[in-house]
Amino acid sequence: VCREWEGSALKVDKDVRLALIRIGVVLGKDGGALAKMIPLFMMFAGGPLGTGKQWFSWIHLDDIVNLIYEALSNPSYKGVINGTAPNPVRLAEMCEHLGKVLGRPSWLPVPDFALKAVLGEGACVVLEGQRVLPVRAKELGFQFKYPYIKDALKAIV
Repeated sequence: VCREWEGSALKVDKDVRLALIRIGVVLGKDGGALAKMIPLFMMFAGGPLGTGKQWFSWIHLDDIVNLIYEALSNPSYKGVINGTAPNPVRLAEMCEHLGKVLGRPSWLPVPDFALKAVLGEGACVVLEGQRVLPVRAKELGFQFKYPYIKDALKAIV
């Protein structure tokens, strides 16, 4: 879907400024990945997803909204811009921080099949992982409000 969308976007008139924001896993209070993970932790059934060694490239909802705003209003923002926090983490580390913020242990690994049952097609993003850095956003001077996962999770939960 992303390749098709970007392919279509690239057909725009060359005189039009084009910013292609590639968004990581968005963490916010309502919906998304956290809404599906928090209940497991609250039932003391939270823990690393899959192996836990896969990279988790995330971004706080406030930061992605601000990045999109900057891309709309600042003419310097053009081309591919990764919409991810500057400090991706291993999924086991993210689950450990989530457990601490919720006051619950992060000890029970969630097997692949269970994750697929809960997240459906979205499970492949979590199980495969990617380490994506916002190099261009940082070059443009974008300031992240939540560069670290523990601070983002504290603000959300």
